[in-house]
Amino acid sequence: MSTVAIELRPACEADVPAITAVHDEAWRLAYRGTIPGRELERMVARRGPAWWAGAIRRGSGLLIMKVTGITAGYASFGRNRAPMLGVSGEIYELYVKPEFQGIGFGRRLFTATRSELERRALHGTAVWALTDNTNACDFYRVMGGQPAARGTERFGDVSLEKIAFVWH
Repeated sequence: MSTVAIELRPACEADVPAITAVHDEAWRLAYRGTIPGRELERMVARRGPAWWAGAIRRGSGLLIMKVTGITAGYASFGRNRAPMLGVSGEIYELYVKPEFQGIGFGRRLFTATRSELERRALHGTAVWALTDNTNACDFYRVMGGQPAARGTERFGDVSLEKIAFVWH
């Protein structure tokens, strides 16, 4: 019988290389073919180790998930940036390495992040996703998210539609 140990905890500076790797791999999988290639690579490059170390030093909300000692995913979160959504918390990013997707780890990370928002007295949660990222949109719908707003995001010469999901 094997046991899988799952650890969910705030990120520390020692986690920076692993978070950077998860970010790069997950973003390329999620957005290749949607965000223009040059823009995607610029976005990935901007989120290098120095960016993540700075976020941790500033006290940004950042959880990591380790599965049997391997950093499998992360979530960044904090105060909702779009007050018209009627909730005070927001998950800015939630990414899981491709080999850990589709088997319940994203659900665990999402639930832990929502709990951390509540612990910080940020009630209700918003998440924005590009509508072309069907995996993310399907995930948030399955998790009970209700579509609440639409907008656009510009990536170089391309504008892409995004959707906000909320949980009250």
